Amino acid sequence: MELLVRSFVVRALAASFALALPQLATNCHAETIRVAVQKTGTFSWELATIRQFGLDKEANLSLQVTELASPDVGKIAMLSGNADIILSDWLWVSRERTLGAKLTFYPYSSALGAVMVPASSPIRTLDDLKGRKLAVAGGPIDKSWLLLQARLRRDGINLKSQSTIVYGAPPLLAAKALEGEWDASLNFWNFCAQLEAKGFRRLAGLEDILPQLGAKGRVALVGYVFDENWAASHGDVVARFITMTRKAKEMLATSDAAWEKVAPLTGATDAAMLRTYRERYRDGIPRRSVDEEEADARILYRVLAETGGRDLVGPAQELDPGTFYHAVPGG
Repeated sequence: MELLVRSFVVRALAASFALALPQLATNCHAETIRVAVQKTGTFSWELATIRQFGLDKEANLSLQVTELASPDVGKIAMLSGNADIILSDWLWVSRERTLGAKLTFYPYSSALGAVMVPASSPIRTLDDLKGRKLAVAGGPIDKSWLLLQARLRRDGINLKSQSTIVYGAPPLLAAKALEGEWDASLNFWNFCAQLEAKGFRRLAGLEDILPQLGAKGRVALVGYVFDENWAASHGDVVARFITMTRKAKEMLATSDAAWEKVAPLTGATDAAMLRTYRERYRDGIPRRSVDEEEADARILYRVLAETGGRDLVGPAQELDPGTFYHAVPGG
């Protein structure tokens, strides 16, 4: 039944997505890659850097970028064949592989969310969240929320039953946090950066929690996702794309001047917020090998499967083999 519903949804929405594809002139000497990404996502920062410094021309690639309203539309684009590359997480890739879609994943970012509290809050440890009002971005099966629950269960705390939980959209939760609506909030990294720039304190970042669940390092939950058959026939194109994006990341990691084009895209309202965005983005640039990333993903997948159940991971209790893409030099 799940396969039938999924197939119907993809077919129903694929046509409308195709109409939204930009009609861009393509350099006949360059390989075209159709990239579908969220309009407000951080890939737009890298894209601006790529175009500013001509990294796409250097790689002999023509990027046909479609900006989307949400990540879910990107998933539809991928499953319907209307995109070559999207951004998503290895959990979704593994689930889709068990359903027959041979997608694969390459790490993009390890920038993770955090639990944020006001600077004057008496909350000093994660255990102090017991009995408090906690806002959670996403919903009941958000990965960060499930991982936080798994961590606190090791201390005998069930946050779902022992605290007041409020779910909501990330920007709304961040705005309400500034108004003092909740004791603490678990939000996506860029909204945490906004709060941090306004004086909020990071009680714990997900990067602090994951090692306590068995991870050996900072884990890239988000990555480039593409069809493994397309990658097999376009291996050189994929390698050039990855090399190009690595160069953009390195520029953003080492040069404040490179952020001049990026700054307007971040939505930062002042220099402090831009500085925090820059620092957190740089912290999230993956530095580990794909083998190391995959090993930690396998550990965390089991934690998520136990905590989120079938609603989250589908029928598979283990990360699907082939989820991670290894055929990139220096990966």
